[in-house]
Amino acid sequence: MTNRAALARILPFATYMAFIAIADGLSRVGMSADTLRWIYPVKITAVSIVLVVFWKHYQELVVFRIRWRSLFLSAAAGLLVLWLWITLDAAWMIVGHSAGFDPRDGGYINWWLASVRLFGGALVVPVMEELFWRSFLMRWIVAQDFKTIVPATINCKSFIVSVILFGIEHNQWLAGFVAGCVYSLLYMRTNKLWIPILAHAVTNGGLGIWILVSGQWSYW
Repeated sequence: MTNRAALARILPFATYMAFIAIADGLSRVGMSADTLRWIYPVKITAVSIVLVVFWKHYQELVVFRIRWRSLFLSAAAGLLVLWLWITLDAAWMIVGHSAGFDPRDGGYINWWLASVRLFGGALVVPVMEELFWRSFLMRWIVAQDFKTIVPATINCKSFIVSVILFGIEHNQWLAGFVAGCVYSLLYMRTNKLWIPILAHAVTNGGLGIWILVSGQWSYW
């Protein structure tokens, strides 16, 4: 059961990362950015299907019962990370180059593409990433039988390793590091995975809206 629970949390993330690798490979052989945009809807659909298939294994998500205080904490944390993500953008805080996601066609926003990107970032990615980074990896580092680990008892080593890896996953590594710290602390303090998921959703949803308003497509 532990192996299946681990697979249920790893596979959605692995699916997402596989599509990133595919897109990177296609860009290296000359596929245009305009064409590569259409991989995103396929990627989000694939990840969503995997999440639905394994949903019964996410016991911590079956019941959505959160106090108003926790909801406020989650929203405030998400907005804090959003602000930091936009401001922590100095050259030394960024590794590599992000092509971003430009939903415009002929200078006008393709609202279908933009909506799918916003939906994926705000609703699918937070669930997928928090299941992997917080529900699985943070606890698995403590013990392979990770489902027995209460979030509040996660040790310092697990916290540091998972946060560093989460930061490295993003080209804005420092912003990713800070975000990982915030989401992990929320998980450990509340013992509820929905809290960092909601904070992550506020961050990504707010970032998407800011990108659409400002036209800073590289942040996508």
